[in-house]
This record gives sequence, structure tokens and C-alpha cells, in this order.
Amino acid sequence: MVLIGVYARTMKHAEAALACLSVDPAIMLMVVGVLMFVITFCGCVGSLRENICLLQTFCVCLTVIFILQLVAGVLGFVFSDKARNKVTEMINKAIVHYRDDIDLQNLIDFGQKEFGCCGGVTYTDWSQNMYFNCKDNNPSRERCSVPFSCCIMSKDKMVINTMCGQGMQELEYVQAGNHIHTNGCIDKLVNWIHSNLFLLGGIALGLAIPQLVGILLSQILINQIKDQIELQNYNQKHRSDLWS
Repeated sequence: MVLIGVYARTMKHAEAALACLSVDPAIMLMVVGVLMFVITFCGCVGSLRENICLLQTFCVCLTVIFILQLVAGVLGFVFSDKARNKVTEMINKAIVHYRDDIDLQNLIDFGQKEFGCCGGVTYTDWSQNMYFNCKDNNPSRERCSVPFSCCIMSKDKMVINTMCGQGMQELEYVQAGNHIHTNGCIDKLVNWIHSNLFLLGGIALGLAIPQLVGILLSQILINQIKDQIELQNYNQKHRSDLWS
């Protein structure tokens, strides 16, 4: 994660990513990678050397991470409308910067093809992009168009027509629906989440169980080390009593 973050930071321009997200993904990858290394180092070395301080650090860090994940999940559920608005804002910013970063472009195209959607709320959202804008003074060849990833792909066609979205924003909703996906990606994403709640719950549980097991085992080991220390102190005390 650290290496990917360093590569992304040094080799790529972060302007498009920063315009869509409040945090640079490259910096976030590096920070998370370093934190993971420090926490796992404390757990590994602490258990090998039976160091209570390192084990307690490992246990506390895992507990804090687990609580933060739990709080984030609860807040996301309670404030779902605000979360939806935030996602809509991020998608709209990504649409504006669609041509600025090839990776961002590929990510949007993948999402639109995977979910069968176009734009944030509807296909006319692409008018926010300077290249797809429908204004009369827009000199772009893609004026009033949408990306090819919005098009309804036929399984029979081997070659993709990348100009299939040409002029689609000028058509009415029903007419455009014959050629492209007219529904926005927000509703599609929400529907996907609702239909895959058990899957998402299983993933969340799969992430939570190792953390809880790590907290439990580290606490057991800490207690065992403390018991050994108390036993050694007790034996040493009684030996000194016998000699005296």
C-alpha cells in the first residue's frame, strides 16, 4: 500500500483526484500502509518478546479501529441522506474532471458499464463537463454527447462504437433510452446496496471478526504474561525467605 501510494504520488498528478475527493488517495494509501505496519509490528514483536507495552498498544489500536468502523457504519445508516448527497457531489465533480485523468475516466466508464447507468442523477448530468456541454458556443465535437460507456451495448457486436453517445443529450428521455442508459448511477448504486445487504454484512463481519479475535488473543496473552511475572516474583520472594 505504501509503495502504491508513493508511485501514485510521484508519477501521477493528483489535481483531478483532489477535485473529486477531500483527501488525496495516494497520501491516504501511504498513511494507512504505515499505520498497518506499525500496528502489526507491535502485535508481532510484542507476542514474540512477550512485551506487555507493545501488546497493549496493539490491543488499544485494534479496539479504536473497530469502534471507528462501528461509528462510521452507524452514522452512514442514520445520516443516509447526507451520505447520498455527498456521493452525488463527488460523482458530479468526477464528471467535471472526466477528461483530466485517464484513470478517473476509466473508473467512471467501468462504473457506468457495470451498473448500466449514465451520469449522477440522469444522463443530462454530462452537460456539466466542458466537452459534453450543450451550450451553442461549445466548439467540442462531443457537444451534447455522453461517453460511450453510457450506451446500451449489444452482445452481438464485437467492435464497440465509441461515438454511440453522440448528440444523446439533445434527445428526449424516451428517445435517448433506446440508445443509452438514461438512469443515473446514484439510484443504481443505492438499489445495488439494498439488494446486496447480506453480502455487505458478510464482508463487514469478515473484517470485524479478525479484529475482535486479535483483541481477545492479545488480552489473553497480556494476562498470561502478568501471571508469569507475578509467579516469578512470588517464587523469588519465597526463596529469599528460605535463605534468611
